[in-house]
Formats: sequence, structure tokens, C-alpha cells
Amino acid sequence: MRRLILCLAAFTLLFSSALGEEEIIAPAYPVPQYVQWLLDVARGELGYTEGRDLYTKYGEWAGDPYAEWCAEFLCWCVDQVDQQYGTRLLTQIYPRYSGMNTGMNWFIRQGRFIARNGVVPDWGSQWFYGEEDRMAVASYIPQPGDWVFYTFDASGNTAHVAMIEYCTQDENGTVTAHVIEGNLPDRVQRNTHQLNDWRVLGYGTVRDLAGVVLNSHSAGIKVERLQEMLSALGYLDAQYITGNYGSATAQAVRSFQADTGKSPTGIANHHTQDTLSAMYWQNYWLDDSHFTVQDN
Repeated sequence: MRRLILCLAAFTLLFSSALGEEEIIAPAYPVPQYVQWLLDVARGELGYTEGRDLYTKYGEWAGDPYAEWCAEFLCWCVDQVDQQYGTRLLTQIYPRYSGMNTGMNWFIRQGRFIARNGVVPDWGSQWFYGEEDRMAVASYIPQPGDWVFYTFDASGNTAHVAMIEYCTQDENGTVTAHVIEGNLPDRVQRNTHQLNDWRVLGYGTVRDLAGVVLNSHSAGIKVERLQEMLSALGYLDAQYITGNYGSATAQAVRSFQADTGKSPTGIANHHTQDTLSAMYWQNYWLDDSHFTVQDN
């Protein structure tokens, strides 16, 4: 962490002198050591250029030496960290993938995706934890190590992915994200985008920073947590703690909403989730069985 701060400080001086008032934004959250390792690996690949017929070592590592290789590059970098430092980041913190939308959908299921427009496709609106209002468009300042997913047309399908190195802000308050990416167009390079760039679909984040509306399209860790709380409060049988938002979960949410004076839609919106979480933790702390010392 100290090394990253020193690097950012040095970069700030370079940016300030070269570009006037543009300065690096300090990360809002502590940067894990593995992110520094990952960025070091990615920086070490800057300038790598694909060979004939799109050949890259990243594609070869992933099983297709001639594939379009933006995702393969990032996944390869994560694997290098795992090999060098004994971490288990690939498939745990970051996905291993190559197909369209697969990486973004993986982060969504892991509960660590923030959409640029504040709405996760097929799910619903998002909010930052601890805030009452829904997330404003382009309000998230990405953190080092986050992955950014781009589209290049109106389909909304992911067409490219890169990794956040840092963000800067100019004298007018405009925030620019600085990324490292592969396949640009034939090599590993640095690039930039502004937070309101329409091509940005959103960010796969290092941390879980935001809630999202849950409904019948939802599946993953956030659904499982919702089901666990519903079950603990007696609204859902434990057999339905599956991570998939099925009919049993929807009915449990409707029952909970009716009991707490909310419209029984069966959709777990922001206020439903906040109320459920508050009741769950209140009951948890009142239940002294969690703190009972068992005699041996």
C-alpha cells in the first residue's frame, strides 16, 4: 500500500507539471497488496505486441493463440500474480473468461459490479451502501484494480475490457480513468476514458460497494444473502437458499413486505433490503445463542 501511495504521489507531480491542474485522485478505499502486484505485472507487459494472425502468449495461455485477447491479457496477469505470490485470485476475485458478457456477468453474480448509469441490466437500480438515494449516473470513481467493461454499439454487449490503474481530476472537476488494456489495437497500452463516456457499461470492483434491486432475473451472492436473512426471520425455508431468485423467494419477500407495511411486490428494492437487514441484525444480536460458550 505504501509503495502504491508513493508511486501515485510521484505520478501526481508528473501530471501536475505536464498537464497543469490535472491531479491523481487518491483511492477512496485501501488498495489491497494483490492489486499492486497485479498492476506491476500489467505494467511489465506494456508494449507487448501481437504476432502474425493475432497470435499472443495470452491467447495461447487461455487456449486459443489467435483469439481477440483483451480479456485473456487481464486473466493472464492475474494468473501470474497467483503463480508468483501463491494467491488465489483467479476465479475468486477476478474471473477467468474469454466470451462476450461472461466477465461482466461474473462480477454481477459476485455482487461486485457497478453500472455506469446506476442500473444493472435485467436487475434494477443501484445505491451505494449507507446512502438513501439511488446511484447517480457516472458517480462511481473506479479504484485501482477494478475492471472496466466497454460496449461499442447500442446492443449493450461487452466488446472490450481493461483494468483501472488510477483516476485524475482536472481543474474543471472532470474525472478521467486511466487504464491498462490489451488488444489496443494490437498491443498492451495505457488508455483513458471519462466517467460519463457512453461506451462504459460499468466496473467489476475489488470490493462490494453497492446494493442493487433483486428480482426474478437475479442470481448470485446478493440473492443468497437475501435468502439467508429471510430464512433466519422465518419467511423462507432453508432449502430455498440457492442463490437463485425463484418463486419461493419472491413469495417470501411479498410476505415480509406486507408485514412491514410495504407494497407486496415480491421485488427486493432498496428500502425492502434495508428494512430486512436491520431486522435480521437486530434479531441476531438479541439471540444470545450466538455468544453461548459451550462446555467441553
